[in-house]
Amino acid sequence: MTPAVTFAQKLNIPFTLHEYQHDANAGSFGMEAVEKLNLNHTQVFKTLVAKLDTNQLAVAIVPVAMKLNFKQLAKAAKVKKAQMAEPNEVMRSTGYVLGGVSPLGQKKRLITIIDESAASLEKMYVSAGRRGLEIELKPKDLLTATNGLFATLT
Repeated sequence: MTPAVTFAQKLNIPFTLHEYQHDANAGSFGMEAVEKLNLNHTQVFKTLVAKLDTNQLAVAIVPVAMKLNFKQLAKAAKVKKAQMAEPNEVMRSTGYVLGGVSPLGQKKRLITIIDESAASLEKMYVSAGRRGLEIELKPKDLLTATNGLFATLT
């Protein structure tokens, strides 16, 4: 059980876990999940952690096939600049390894912004806290659980 799964259970969020055999040589963890679980890539999201110009960290949840637009993230977070956080800072703050960062059950609650494309979906998939494990849930449940907001991020 990962902290993400425990967190979802604690909040009574309905979810389904999907496990697959992770390939250490996979180029993209998110696209690996799409392929191995035979999912629509528009429903699978990656969890990225950025550092804001205020020195705060923020979580950006974006479709796996898209790139995060740092200007859009900064605008949504109401700051001037954002950039990718250092890997060690991500792992220390979230408690997860890169490629397995979940927006749920992080060690520190971070500002969380979900790409607006998720808002119209019936279900979405995000990391469940380790490579090879995805959690399927409703976007509104993820929004509530993370105290996040929807915004344009790509």
